[in-house]
Amino acid sequence: MSTQSKSRRDSVEIFERMPVAKAVRTMAIPTVISQLIVLIYNMADTFFIGRTNNPFMVAGASLILPIFNISLSLAGLAGVGGGALISRLLGEKRPEEARRVYSFSVFLSAASAALFSLSVLVFMRPLMHLLGAGADTYDYASGYAFFVIVCGGIPTVLSNTLANLIRSVGESGKAGFGITMGGIINIALDPLFMFVLLPDGMEIIGAGAATMLSNCIACAYFIAALGHMRKKSEEGDDDGRSVLRLVSPKELPSKASLYGIFYVGVPSAVTTLLFDLDYIVIDKLMSDYNDIALAAVGIVLKAERLPLNIGVGICQGMMPIIAYNYSAKNLGRMRETKRYALGLGLVCAAVSILLYELFAGGIMHIFINDAETVRLGTGFLRVRVLATPLMFLSFFHVYLFNGFGEGRYALFLGVTRWLVFNIPMLFFLNWLVGINGIVWSQVTADTLTVILSLVVYRSYSRRHFGEMAKSE
Repeated sequence: MSTQSKSRRDSVEIFERMPVAKAVRTMAIPTVISQLIVLIYNMADTFFIGRTNNPFMVAGASLILPIFNISLSLAGLAGVGGGALISRLLGEKRPEEARRVYSFSVFLSAASAALFSLSVLVFMRPLMHLLGAGADTYDYASGYAFFVIVCGGIPTVLSNTLANLIRSVGESGKAGFGITMGGIINIALDPLFMFVLLPDGMEIIGAGAATMLSNCIACAYFIAALGHMRKKSEEGDDDGRSVLRLVSPKELPSKASLYGIFYVGVPSAVTTLLFDLDYIVIDKLMSDYNDIALAAVGIVLKAERLPLNIGVGICQGMMPIIAYNYSAKNLGRMRETKRYALGLGLVCAAVSILLYELFAGGIMHIFINDAETVRLGTGFLRVRVLATPLMFLSFFHVYLFNGFGEGRYALFLGVTRWLVFNIPMLFFLNWLVGINGIVWSQVTADTLTVILSLVVYRSYSRRHFGEMAKSE
Protein backbone atom coordinates (compact mmCIF):
# COMPACT_ATOMS: atom_id res chain seq x y z
CA MET A 1 0.00 0.00 0.00
CA SER A 2 1.40 3.44 -0.93
CA THR A 3 2.16 6.09 1.65
CA GLN A 4 -0.52 8.30 0.18
CA SER A 5 -3.15 5.54 0.41
CA LYS A 6 -2.17 4.77 3.98
CA SER A 7 -2.45 8.46 4.94
CA ARG A 8 -5.83 8.63 3.29
CA ARG A 9 -6.96 5.54 5.22
CA ASP A 10 -5.73 6.95 8.53
CA SER A 11 -7.41 10.34 8.04
CA VAL A 12 -10.91 8.96 7.45
CA GLU A 13 -10.92 5.79 9.55
CA ILE A 14 -12.17 7.56 12.67
CA PHE A 15 -14.95 9.26 10.73
CA GLU A 16 -16.08 6.37 8.51
CA ARG A 17 -15.01 2.89 9.65
CA MET A 18 -13.85 2.73 13.26
CA PRO A 19 -16.50 1.34 15.68
CA VAL A 20 -18.49 4.29 16.98
CA ALA A 21 -17.70 3.76 20.66
CA LYS A 22 -13.99 3.55 19.90
CA ALA A 23 -14.14 6.55 17.54
CA VAL A 24 -15.87 8.74 20.14
CA ARG A 25 -13.39 7.66 22.82
CA THR A 26 -10.45 8.25 20.46
CA MET A 27 -11.64 11.79 19.78
CA ALA A 28 -13.04 12.58 23.22
CA ILE A 29 -10.41 11.24 25.64
CA PRO A 30 -7.58 13.59 24.54
CA THR A 31 -10.09 16.45 24.47
CA VAL A 32 -11.43 15.66 27.94
CA ILE A 33 -7.89 15.38 29.31
CA SER A 34 -6.95 18.73 27.80
CA GLN A 35 -10.16 20.29 29.15
CA LEU A 36 -9.34 18.98 32.63
CA ILE A 37 -5.76 20.24 32.45
CA VAL A 38 -7.02 23.66 31.33
CA LEU A 39 -9.39 23.66 34.29
CA ILE A 40 -6.65 22.49 36.65
CA TYR A 41 -4.28 25.22 35.55
CA ASN A 42 -7.07 27.79 35.90
CA MET A 43 -7.75 26.44 39.37
CA ALA A 44 -4.01 26.27 40.07
CA ASP A 45 -3.88 30.05 40.02
CA THR A 46 -6.70 30.16 42.56
CA PHE A 47 -5.06 27.37 44.59
CA PHE A 48 -1.68 29.06 44.83
CA ILE A 49 -3.19 32.52 45.35
CA GLY A 50 -5.33 30.98 48.07
CA ARG A 51 -2.12 29.91 49.88
CA THR A 52 -1.71 33.60 50.75
CA ASN A 53 -5.01 33.38 52.71
CA ASN A 54 -5.86 36.76 51.19
CA PRO A 55 -9.54 36.59 50.12
CA PHE A 56 -9.22 39.94 48.31
CA MET A 57 -6.49 38.53 46.07
CA VAL A 58 -8.62 35.43 45.42
CA ALA A 59 -11.60 37.66 44.58
CA GLY A 60 -9.46 39.76 42.23
CA ALA A 61 -8.38 36.68 40.27
CA SER A 62 -11.96 35.36 40.22
CA LEU A 63 -13.20 38.58 38.66
CA ILE A 64 -10.99 38.00 35.61
CA LEU A 65 -12.28 34.50 34.86
CA PRO A 66 -15.24 35.76 32.78
CA ILE A 67 -12.96 38.07 30.77
CA PHE A 68 -10.50 35.25 30.16
CA ASN A 69 -13.35 33.04 28.98
CA ILE A 70 -14.66 35.83 26.76
CA SER A 71 -11.28 35.80 25.01
CA LEU A 72 -11.79 32.08 24.46
CA SER A 73 -15.09 32.85 22.73
CA LEU A 74 -12.98 34.32 19.94
CA ALA A 75 -11.41 30.89 19.56
CA GLY A 76 -14.96 29.54 19.30
CA LEU A 77 -15.75 32.02 16.52
CA ALA A 78 -12.85 30.91 14.34
CA GLY A 79 -12.11 27.45 15.73
CA VAL A 80 -15.59 25.98 16.19
CA GLY A 81 -17.05 27.73 13.14
CA GLY A 82 -14.09 26.90 10.91
CA GLY A 83 -13.49 23.46 12.39
CA ALA A 84 -17.09 22.26 12.01
CA LEU A 85 -17.10 23.46 8.40
CA ILE A 86 -13.77 21.73 7.64
CA SER A 87 -15.18 18.42 8.91
CA ARG A 88 -18.29 18.84 6.74
CA LEU A 89 -16.19 19.76 3.69
CA LEU A 90 -14.05 16.66 4.18
CA GLY A 91 -17.27 14.62 4.33
CA GLU A 92 -18.22 16.20 1.00
CA LYS A 93 -14.69 15.42 -0.40
CA ARG A 94 -13.78 19.11 -0.92
CA PRO A 95 -10.23 19.46 0.50
CA GLU A 96 -9.26 22.59 -1.46
CA GLU A 97 -12.14 24.60 -0.02
CA ALA A 98 -11.37 23.17 3.43
CA ARG A 99 -7.81 24.50 3.08
CA ARG A 100 -9.08 28.01 2.34
CA VAL A 101 -11.44 27.80 5.32
CA TYR A 102 -8.55 26.79 7.58
CA SER A 103 -6.38 29.68 6.43
CA PHE A 104 -9.16 32.24 6.86
CA SER A 105 -9.96 30.90 10.35
CA VAL A 106 -6.36 31.33 11.50
CA PHE A 107 -6.18 34.93 10.24
CA LEU A 108 -9.56 35.73 11.79
CA SER A 109 -8.46 34.31 15.15
CA ALA A 110 -5.21 36.31 15.32
CA ALA A 111 -6.83 39.59 14.26
CA SER A 112 -9.79 39.35 16.65
CA ALA A 113 -7.51 38.40 19.58
CA ALA A 114 -5.27 41.41 18.95
CA LEU A 115 -8.27 43.75 18.87
CA PHE A 116 -9.70 42.29 22.08
CA SER A 117 -6.40 42.58 23.98
CA LEU A 118 -6.00 46.19 22.91
CA SER A 119 -9.56 47.00 23.98
CA VAL A 120 -9.00 45.53 27.46
CA LEU A 121 -5.83 47.61 27.83
CA VAL A 122 -7.54 50.84 26.80
CA PHE A 123 -10.68 50.30 28.91
CA MET A 124 -9.09 48.53 31.87
CA ARG A 125 -10.36 50.80 34.65
CA PRO A 126 -14.06 51.00 33.66
CA LEU A 127 -14.03 47.30 32.85
CA MET A 128 -12.73 46.35 36.29
CA HIS A 129 -15.33 48.52 37.98
CA LEU A 130 -18.05 47.01 35.80
CA LEU A 131 -17.00 43.55 36.97
CA GLY A 132 -17.39 44.60 40.58
CA ALA A 133 -13.79 45.33 41.59
CA GLY A 134 -13.67 47.50 44.69
CA ALA A 135 -10.88 49.33 46.47
CA ASP A 136 -9.54 46.08 47.96
CA THR A 137 -9.57 44.07 44.72
CA TYR A 138 -8.93 46.52 41.84
CA ASP A 139 -5.13 46.38 41.80
CA TYR A 140 -5.11 42.60 42.03
CA ALA A 141 -7.69 42.17 39.25
CA SER A 142 -6.13 44.69 36.85
CA GLY A 143 -2.60 43.33 37.33
CA TYR A 144 -3.75 39.79 36.65
CA ALA A 145 -5.72 40.90 33.58
CA PHE A 146 -2.73 42.75 32.13
CA PHE A 147 -0.65 39.60 31.88
CA VAL A 148 -3.37 37.05 31.10
CA ILE A 149 -5.50 39.08 28.68
CA VAL A 150 -3.46 42.01 27.36
CA CYS A 151 -0.07 40.31 26.97
CA GLY A 152 -1.25 36.72 26.60
CA GLY A 153 -4.44 37.17 24.62
CA ILE A 154 -3.15 36.40 21.13
CA PRO A 155 -1.30 33.14 21.97
CA THR A 156 -4.22 32.00 24.16
CA VAL A 157 -6.83 32.52 21.45
CA LEU A 158 -4.63 31.25 18.64
CA SER A 159 -3.63 28.04 20.44
CA ASN A 160 -7.26 27.19 21.25
CA THR A 161 -8.31 27.95 17.67
CA LEU A 162 -5.58 25.73 16.25
CA ALA A 163 -6.60 22.95 18.64
CA ASN A 164 -10.16 23.06 17.27
CA LEU A 165 -8.95 23.12 13.66
CA ILE A 166 -6.55 20.21 14.18
CA ARG A 167 -9.32 18.22 15.88
CA SER A 168 -11.58 18.82 12.87
CA VAL A 169 -9.44 16.49 10.70
CA GLY A 170 -9.44 13.70 13.31
CA GLU A 171 -6.13 14.59 15.01
CA SER A 172 -7.65 14.90 18.48
CA GLY A 173 -4.52 13.50 20.13
CA LYS A 174 -2.29 16.29 18.84
CA ALA A 175 -4.87 18.92 19.77
CA GLY A 176 -5.25 17.50 23.25
CA PHE A 177 -1.51 17.19 23.79
CA GLY A 178 -0.87 20.84 22.98
CA ILE A 179 -3.51 22.14 25.36
CA THR A 180 -2.45 19.63 28.03
CA MET A 181 1.21 20.57 27.72
CA GLY A 182 0.41 24.26 28.13
CA GLY A 183 -1.63 23.53 31.25
CA ILE A 184 1.07 21.39 32.86
CA ILE A 185 3.70 24.05 32.18
CA ASN A 186 1.41 26.65 33.75
CA ILE A 187 1.01 24.52 36.88
CA ALA A 188 4.79 24.13 37.14
CA LEU A 189 5.52 27.83 36.58
CA ASP A 190 2.91 29.16 39.04
CA PRO A 191 4.84 28.51 42.30
CA LEU A 192 8.13 29.53 40.66
CA PHE A 193 6.85 32.94 39.60
CA MET A 194 4.63 33.51 42.63
CA PHE A 195 6.83 32.45 45.53
CA VAL A 196 10.41 32.46 44.21
CA LEU A 197 10.90 35.09 41.53
CA LEU A 198 8.52 37.81 42.79
CA PRO A 199 8.27 39.38 46.26
CA ASP A 200 5.42 38.99 48.75
CA GLY A 201 2.27 40.80 47.72
CA MET A 202 2.84 40.18 44.00
CA GLU A 203 1.67 36.57 43.90
CA ILE A 204 -1.22 37.37 41.58
CA ILE A 205 1.19 39.03 39.10
CA GLY A 206 3.30 35.88 39.17
CA ALA A 207 0.25 33.74 38.44
CA GLY A 208 -0.66 35.94 35.49
CA ALA A 209 2.87 35.88 34.08
CA ALA A 210 2.98 32.07 34.36
CA THR A 211 -0.32 31.74 32.50
CA MET A 212 0.85 34.07 29.73
CA LEU A 213 4.13 32.21 29.23
CA SER A 214 2.52 28.76 29.22
CA ASN A 215 0.05 29.83 26.53
CA CYS A 216 2.90 31.19 24.42
CA ILE A 217 4.65 27.81 24.66
CA ALA A 218 1.44 25.96 23.74
CA CYS A 219 0.96 28.21 20.71
CA ALA A 220 4.55 27.52 19.61
CA TYR A 221 3.88 23.77 19.89
CA PHE A 222 0.81 23.99 17.65
CA ILE A 223 2.74 25.92 15.00
CA ALA A 224 5.49 23.28 15.07
CA ALA A 225 2.95 20.41 15.01
CA LEU A 226 1.21 21.89 11.99
CA GLY A 227 4.54 22.13 10.19
CA HIS A 228 5.20 18.45 10.91
CA MET A 229 1.71 17.44 9.73
CA ARG A 230 2.13 19.42 6.51
CA LYS A 231 5.48 17.75 5.86
CA LYS A 232 3.93 14.28 6.29
CA SER A 233 1.12 15.05 3.84
CA GLU A 234 3.07 16.92 1.14
CA GLU A 235 2.23 14.28 -1.46
CA GLY A 236 -1.29 13.50 -0.21
CA ASP A 237 -3.83 16.04 -1.42
CA ASP A 238 -6.59 13.66 -0.37
CA ASP A 239 -5.24 13.39 3.18
CA GLY A 240 -7.38 15.38 5.61
CA ARG A 241 -4.27 16.73 7.30
CA SER A 242 -3.18 18.42 4.08
CA VAL A 243 -5.91 21.03 4.47
CA LEU A 244 -4.13 22.48 7.50
CA ARG A 245 -1.86 24.84 5.63
CA LEU A 246 -2.01 28.58 5.10
CA VAL A 247 -2.79 29.98 1.68
CA SER A 248 -2.55 33.56 0.47
CA PRO A 249 -4.98 35.94 2.25
CA LYS A 250 -6.26 36.72 -1.25
CA GLU A 251 -7.54 33.15 -1.61
CA LEU A 252 -10.73 33.63 0.32
CA PRO A 253 -13.21 30.81 0.85
CA SER A 254 -16.41 30.94 -1.16
CA LYS A 255 -19.24 33.14 0.05
CA ALA A 256 -21.10 30.04 1.15
CA SER A 257 -18.11 28.92 3.24
CA LEU A 258 -17.64 32.36 4.80
CA TYR A 259 -21.31 32.28 5.69
CA GLY A 260 -20.84 28.78 7.10
CA ILE A 261 -17.93 29.83 9.33
CA PHE A 262 -19.84 32.72 10.86
CA TYR A 263 -23.17 30.89 10.84
CA VAL A 264 -21.74 28.39 13.34
CA GLY A 265 -18.89 30.47 14.79
CA VAL A 266 -20.96 33.47 15.83
CA PRO A 267 -23.50 31.38 17.80
CA SER A 268 -20.58 29.55 19.45
CA ALA A 269 -18.94 32.84 20.42
CA VAL A 270 -22.20 34.42 21.54
CA THR A 271 -23.08 31.38 23.63
CA THR A 272 -19.67 31.55 25.34
CA LEU A 273 -20.06 35.28 25.88
CA LEU A 274 -23.46 34.81 27.46
CA PHE A 275 -22.11 31.98 29.60
CA ASP A 276 -19.51 34.38 30.94
CA LEU A 277 -22.04 37.19 31.26
CA ASP A 278 -23.86 34.85 33.62
CA TYR A 279 -20.65 34.52 35.67
CA ILE A 280 -20.20 38.30 35.63
CA VAL A 281 -23.73 38.78 36.95
CA ILE A 282 -23.11 36.20 39.68
CA ASP A 283 -19.89 37.97 40.71
CA LYS A 284 -21.64 41.34 40.67
CA LEU A 285 -24.58 40.14 42.76
CA MET A 286 -22.27 38.40 45.24
CA SER A 287 -20.07 41.49 45.55
CA ASP A 288 -23.16 43.38 46.76
CA TYR A 289 -23.11 41.12 49.84
CA ASN A 290 -19.39 41.09 50.70
CA ASP A 291 -15.97 40.16 49.34
CA ILE A 292 -15.97 36.90 51.32
CA ALA A 293 -19.07 35.71 49.46
CA LEU A 294 -17.42 36.81 46.21
CA ALA A 295 -14.28 34.80 47.01
CA ALA A 296 -16.38 31.74 47.94
CA VAL A 297 -18.46 31.77 44.77
CA GLY A 298 -15.32 32.40 42.70
CA ILE A 299 -13.85 29.13 43.97
CA VAL A 300 -17.17 27.32 43.44
CA LEU A 301 -17.49 28.54 39.85
CA LYS A 302 -14.08 27.07 39.11
CA ALA A 303 -14.64 23.83 41.00
CA GLU A 304 -17.98 23.17 39.27
CA ARG A 305 -16.26 23.38 35.90
CA LEU A 306 -14.54 20.02 36.46
CA PRO A 307 -17.58 17.93 35.44
CA LEU A 308 -18.69 20.63 33.03
CA ASN A 309 -15.35 20.54 31.20
CA ILE A 310 -15.56 16.76 30.97
CA GLY A 311 -18.93 17.16 29.28
CA VAL A 312 -17.62 19.86 26.95
CA GLY A 313 -14.67 17.63 26.05
CA ILE A 314 -17.05 14.80 25.12
CA CYS A 315 -19.08 17.20 22.98
CA GLN A 316 -15.98 18.59 21.26
CA GLY A 317 -14.76 15.09 20.49
CA MET A 318 -18.18 14.09 19.18
CA MET A 319 -18.78 17.11 16.94
CA PRO A 320 -16.31 16.38 14.07
CA ILE A 321 -17.70 12.83 13.75
CA ILE A 322 -21.25 14.19 13.72
CA ALA A 323 -20.34 16.89 11.16
CA TYR A 324 -18.50 14.50 8.81
CA ASN A 325 -21.24 11.85 8.79
CA TYR A 326 -23.99 14.45 8.54
CA SER A 327 -22.45 15.79 5.33
CA ALA A 328 -21.74 12.27 4.08
CA LYS A 329 -25.43 11.46 4.79
CA ASN A 330 -24.48 8.49 6.98
CA LEU A 331 -27.40 8.97 9.38
CA GLY A 332 -27.02 5.63 11.12
CA ARG A 333 -23.43 6.31 12.21
CA MET A 334 -24.31 9.88 13.13
CA ARG A 335 -27.16 8.76 15.39
CA GLU A 336 -25.06 6.03 17.00
CA THR A 337 -22.38 8.62 17.76
CA LYS A 338 -24.96 10.90 19.34
CA ARG A 339 -26.38 8.15 21.57
CA TYR A 340 -22.99 6.96 22.80
CA ALA A 341 -21.72 10.48 23.58
CA LEU A 342 -24.97 11.36 25.36
CA GLY A 343 -24.83 8.30 27.62
CA LEU A 344 -21.16 8.84 28.40
CA GLY A 345 -21.75 12.46 29.40
CA LEU A 346 -24.71 11.68 31.65
CA VAL A 347 -22.79 8.95 33.50
CA CYS A 348 -19.93 11.37 34.16
CA ALA A 349 -22.41 13.98 35.41
CA ALA A 350 -24.01 11.52 37.83
CA VAL A 351 -20.64 10.50 39.27
CA SER A 352 -19.66 14.14 39.75
CA ILE A 353 -22.79 14.89 41.77
CA LEU A 354 -22.03 12.03 44.14
CA LEU A 355 -18.40 13.04 44.65
CA TYR A 356 -19.10 16.76 45.10
CA GLU A 357 -21.88 16.16 47.61
CA LEU A 358 -19.54 13.98 49.67
CA PHE A 359 -16.39 16.09 49.45
CA ALA A 360 -17.56 19.71 48.99
CA GLY A 361 -15.94 20.91 52.22
CA GLY A 362 -12.63 19.25 51.42
CA ILE A 363 -12.63 20.78 47.96
CA MET A 364 -13.04 24.26 49.40
CA HIS A 365 -10.21 23.64 51.88
CA ILE A 366 -7.91 22.82 48.97
CA PHE A 367 -8.16 26.41 47.80
CA ILE A 368 -8.37 28.44 50.99
CA ASN A 369 -8.38 27.94 54.77
CA ASP A 370 -10.42 31.00 55.68
CA ALA A 371 -13.27 29.49 57.76
CA GLU A 372 -16.08 31.77 56.56
CA THR A 373 -15.10 31.39 52.89
CA VAL A 374 -15.04 27.59 53.27
CA ARG A 375 -18.41 27.55 55.04
CA LEU A 376 -20.16 29.61 52.39
CA GLY A 377 -18.47 27.83 49.49
CA THR A 378 -19.34 24.35 50.75
CA GLY A 379 -23.04 25.14 50.72
CA PHE A 380 -22.82 26.87 47.36
CA LEU A 381 -21.01 23.94 45.73
CA ARG A 382 -23.44 21.28 46.97
CA VAL A 383 -26.31 23.15 45.33
CA ARG A 384 -24.60 24.23 42.12
CA VAL A 385 -23.37 20.71 41.27
CA LEU A 386 -26.98 19.49 41.02
CA ALA A 387 -27.20 21.32 37.70
CA THR A 388 -24.34 19.29 36.13
CA PRO A 389 -26.45 16.88 34.00
CA LEU A 390 -28.71 19.74 32.97
CA MET A 391 -25.75 21.87 31.91
CA PHE A 392 -24.31 18.95 29.93
CA LEU A 393 -27.59 18.39 28.09
CA SER A 394 -27.78 22.08 27.26
CA PHE A 395 -24.28 22.17 25.76
CA PHE A 396 -24.78 18.80 24.08
CA HIS A 397 -27.65 20.03 21.93
CA VAL A 398 -25.79 23.21 20.99
CA TYR A 399 -22.81 21.13 19.81
CA LEU A 400 -25.14 18.85 17.83
CA PHE A 401 -26.56 21.78 15.91
CA ASN A 402 -23.06 23.19 15.37
CA GLY A 403 -22.07 19.85 13.87
CA PHE A 404 -25.08 20.00 11.54
CA GLY A 405 -24.04 23.51 10.49
CA GLU A 406 -27.34 24.84 11.91
CA GLY A 407 -26.07 27.92 13.68
CA ARG A 408 -29.49 29.51 14.01
CA TYR A 409 -30.70 26.66 16.24
CA ALA A 410 -27.53 26.78 18.33
CA LEU A 411 -27.88 30.55 18.65
CA PHE A 412 -31.55 30.31 19.60
CA LEU A 413 -30.85 27.75 22.34
CA GLY A 414 -27.85 29.69 23.64
CA VAL A 415 -29.56 33.06 23.73
CA THR A 416 -32.72 31.62 25.27
CA ARG A 417 -30.74 29.74 27.90
CA TRP A 418 -28.84 32.77 29.16
CA LEU A 419 -30.95 35.82 28.35
CA VAL A 420 -34.41 34.33 28.90
CA PHE A 421 -33.81 31.72 31.60
CA ASN A 422 -30.48 31.94 33.49
CA ILE A 423 -29.71 35.63 33.92
CA PRO A 424 -33.29 36.76 34.65
CA MET A 425 -33.56 33.87 37.11
CA LEU A 426 -30.46 35.16 38.93
CA PHE A 427 -32.03 38.56 39.51
CA PHE A 428 -35.44 37.15 40.35
CA LEU A 429 -34.27 34.57 42.89
CA ASN A 430 -31.77 37.01 44.40
CA TRP A 431 -34.64 39.44 44.93
CA LEU A 432 -36.92 36.69 46.22
CA VAL A 433 -34.68 34.74 48.64
CA GLY A 434 -31.34 36.54 48.70
CA ILE A 435 -27.92 34.97 48.39
CA ASN A 436 -29.24 31.39 48.22
CA GLY A 437 -31.36 32.35 45.23
CA ILE A 438 -28.19 33.16 43.29
CA VAL A 439 -26.91 29.66 43.97
CA TRP A 440 -30.17 27.85 43.07
CA SER A 441 -30.70 29.78 39.83
CA GLN A 442 -28.65 27.38 37.68
CA VAL A 443 -30.74 24.30 38.50
CA THR A 444 -33.99 26.17 38.03
CA ALA A 445 -33.10 27.84 34.75
CA ASP A 446 -31.38 24.85 33.13
CA THR A 447 -34.38 22.63 33.81
CA LEU A 448 -36.31 24.93 31.51
CA THR A 449 -33.42 25.00 29.02
CA VAL A 450 -33.27 21.21 28.74
CA ILE A 451 -37.02 20.95 28.13
CA LEU A 452 -36.76 23.53 25.35
CA SER A 453 -33.66 21.83 23.84
CA LEU A 454 -35.38 18.45 23.67
CA VAL A 455 -38.46 19.94 22.01
CA VAL A 456 -36.39 21.85 19.42
CA TYR A 457 -34.15 18.88 18.59
CA ARG A 458 -37.07 16.46 18.28
CA SER A 459 -38.87 18.80 15.93
CA TYR A 460 -35.74 19.33 13.83
CA SER A 461 -34.96 15.61 13.75
CA ARG A 462 -38.42 14.57 12.58
CA ARG A 463 -38.51 17.16 9.84
CA HIS A 464 -34.93 17.23 8.55
CA PHE A 465 -33.66 13.67 8.97
CA GLY A 466 -36.88 12.28 7.59
CA GLU A 467 -36.33 14.30 4.42
CA MET A 468 -32.69 13.16 4.18
CA ALA A 469 -33.70 9.50 4.52
CA LYS A 470 -36.28 9.87 1.75
CA SER A 471 -33.74 11.54 -0.56
CA GLU A 472 -31.48 8.50 -0.23
